[in-house]
Amino acid sequence: MTLHYPHAHPPAAGQPVEVAPGVFWLRMPLPFQLDHINLWLLRDGAGWVIVDTGFPDDGVRALWEQVLAGLDGPVHRLIVTHFHPDHLGLATWLMDRTGAPLSMTTSEFLTAHVVWNEVGGHGARFMVEQFRQHGLDAEHLARFEKRGSGYRKAVPALPDYYDRLMAGDVVAVDSKKWRIIVGHGHAPEHMALYCAELGVLISGDMLLPRISTNVSVFAATPEADALRWYLDSLDVMARDVPQETLVLPSHGLPFHGVPERVEALHAHHGERLQALETSCEQAPQSAAELLDVLFNRALDTHQTMFAMGEAIAHLNYLHQAGRLSRIIDNAGIIRYSRLPYRPATH
Repeated sequence: MTLHYPHAHPPAAGQPVEVAPGVFWLRMPLPFQLDHINLWLLRDGAGWVIVDTGFPDDGVRALWEQVLAGLDGPVHRLIVTHFHPDHLGLATWLMDRTGAPLSMTTSEFLTAHVVWNEVGGHGARFMVEQFRQHGLDAEHLARFEKRGSGYRKAVPALPDYYDRLMAGDVVAVDSKKWRIIVGHGHAPEHMALYCAELGVLISGDMLLPRISTNVSVFAATPEADALRWYLDSLDVMARDVPQETLVLPSHGLPFHGVPERVEALHAHHGERLQALETSCEQAPQSAAELLDVLFNRALDTHQTMFAMGEAIAHLNYLHQAGRLSRIIDNAGIIRYSRLPYRPATH
């Protein structure tokens, strides 16, 4: 796979750089192993539109104050691609600071509220039970119980009102038309924005140049075929967006090469699916027992949460495709087998 990167280096934190006419790249730090997020400023006549917000800590707020002070007009609108904290975390603060209304999809707005309030199958207690069913050991489960979901800390406040955007909607920014492309698998109703006139796609987390975005199954939807949804969404993106489009991802560098990247992601997940299937040949395996197959490195508690969700997503895909059978043992642990399961006789 050969992608073309028109910008060899990212901008300094809080220093916007123009990457297309009226489209500015803004990078903010994240307090994780993935240490940055790309945000976008769109010129809108005498004002501006902000796409995504960054993570809520004092350093990022200070950088935003610097950016806002340098803008030559008001912020007309805030658009958030999906509910994850690095995208939505400062939405309420920016709305209060600028007076701009928020636009996002309904599923992302409502998911943020149920995750924040830990209801409807979302929250630490539901996640712990889900991971127990998928074979995670008591020590890790105790860490998750103590840690909690962490979403309230990462999103200090949520807005009560928003303007709804849907797949196929067109948002006019400075007379340019940005079409909404909705994708699934990484988040319930993730929004990307495509401007044919500029040849630019703001892809959010759906299409990243060097890493594969997390695709997880959550306790509220235990049978979700999230990986299939994700791969199908990528195919729609590759079909609807020309190859020469400049992709502006939430992490990594802007790039050209949508079809090549989509093909590479299909191959990547295909290899992981085959490795899991092979690992289930000799004996039934749980998601927890298969983490080493997918992630050949030590995982901390935060990483284990994402790893478990992703392992379950791949196993759901294989099960629903008829490539693995699923067994629930007497302890309620879910395991997967490549061959029809025959319990031992005594």
